[in-house]
Amino acid sequence: MREKYKEPTPPKSLRFLYRSRLGAPLLRLLSGRVISKIVGKYLDGRLSCRRIKKYVKNNGIDMSQYISEDYRSFNAFFTRRIRPELRPFAEASEAFVSPCDAKLSLYKLDSDSTFEVKGFRYTAETLLKNSELAKKYEGGYCFVFRLAVSDYHRYFYLDNCEKENNVFIKGRLHTVQPVALEKRRVFAENCREYTVMHTENFGDVTQIEVGAMMVGRIVNNHNAGRYSRGEEKGRFEFGGSTIVVLVERDKVVPDSEFLQNTADGYETAVLCGERIGTKYSE
Repeated sequence: MREKYKEPTPPKSLRFLYRSRLGAPLLRLLSGRVISKIVGKYLDGRLSCRRIKKYVKNNGIDMSQYISEDYRSFNAFFTRRIRPELRPFAEASEAFVSPCDAKLSLYKLDSDSTFEVKGFRYTAETLLKNSELAKKYEGGYCFVFRLAVSDYHRYFYLDNCEKENNVFIKGRLHTVQPVALEKRRVFAENCREYTVMHTENFGDVTQIEVGAMMVGRIVNNHNAGRYSRGEEKGRFEFGGSTIVVLVERDKVVPDSEFLQNTADGYETAVLCGERIGTKYSE
């Protein structure tokens, strides 16, 4: 069985922002794109390197797992590359894999592509702002991969696919920690970018990268084209982030523990390239 995570006690700063009236004006300021752009410019500069050593210590990051580099900015460090032998991709064509390191929640989409997170109801249409595309996922699954700030922040193609162009949706930049999910419709409010992937084994899969507070910059490597399972798709710059993956009905059979863990209030740890389900077969 994989490791499960219960919602941690949020830090005082986030409790102030999301659970108090006094924090609301500051939250509006901090979740705006202007502040994130200012912070992002600093984190792209050489001066930000002074943050790296303390960050590694505070987050217990094992740097021996990563390719050794001379980081020229904090964001270069934040998007560091892991040693490839530590993230092998499941090669069997029927294996449905995680596109990233994350804590996974899984939701069954009902007949109108609706699912619920922390008391808020979402629809595929509110995520995509595309009613025609959203209909494809009626009765399918919604995989929510939450990346914490200490996680590996590069993500990869989960199958061989013909990919459409990226679609960017403007929004705010709330944190993706549970304390925010219980107060705001974060996945529908935040900046996000999605793409439809016509996969070799799992039908049409739509992947949505959701930015988060304090930069949360989404950097996708490609526009339309053909790409291979395990090829790098993109990265998130500083800030916790989320990837939402929508799959059609009768295309994937997820491992049973994910639905149960989510129903019990747990997230489940998964690694990039790890099998998390199988191809549906009648």
